[in-house]
Amino acid sequence: MSTFERAVTSRCHAYETKARIGLIIPSSNRMTEAQFHRYAPEGVAVHVARVQMTGRHAKPIAALLDDIGRAASSLADSRCDPVVFHCTGTAMAEGAQGEAALVRRVADETGATAFSTAQAIVEALQSMGLRRVVLLSPYPQAVNDHETEFLAAYGIEVVRDVALGLKGGDDYINVPVTRWIELAREHARMPADGFFLSCTNTTQIEAIETIERETGKPAVNSNQATLWAALQRIGGAGGVPRIPGLGRLFAQAELATA
Repeated sequence: MSTFERAVTSRCHAYETKARIGLIIPSSNRMTEAQFHRYAPEGVAVHVARVQMTGRHAKPIAALLDDIGRAASSLADSRCDPVVFHCTGTAMAEGAQGEAALVRRVADETGATAFSTAQAIVEALQSMGLRRVVLLSPYPQAVNDHETEFLAAYGIEVVRDVALGLKGGDDYINVPVTRWIELAREHARMPADGFFLSCTNTTQIEAIETIERETGKPAVNSNQATLWAALQRIGGAGGVPRIPGLGRLFAQAELATA
């Protein structure tokens, strides 16, 4: 075998795909892909389909379902399983019924395991016993209010919420990691079990471990929780591997399967 052939063979083994996660994201989102590709374990591929659903394209969930269906179908063509509706604000905007309609449409179109970011967040918070949380987001206050109501339906109380009131994705992505850390510090004394950092289109994921170290409380973020929930579904009894940078949620998963 030539040097070139050995190199190609080695490269093919390095990129062997054992599972594919499909994500349906807002068309304006520029953070999810980079973060999932950075943190996904070796052998887990991440594929994305985009839908115009936020900002000037915001619509009621019923009006989004056909677009969601087409996006889900395109991910099914790539043999993705699970397939996730991955937009925190939209998934929580119309309560459990609205979220269920999104997930049902994704499942119908793909035949794959389907869930939403909202579902992943609830599962992550519950798995860590976080019943009272501080909610930090880049959103307008109205979005935080919807998320507070959504979480309350699952027995999770938002004891304090901070909505930065930014206009959209262009502003969301420019909030530095240090700002999320500062906000957590400011609210570390609140009578909460931990922090929920809401949004898929921010730098929040990079703040998780610093927040946990400095406040002593767990932090759950939309992208972190969704990757965790996807790996739970892929791994089954094998569990979720510890991934550096993703905090106690992933450390807890490793301990649970040790």
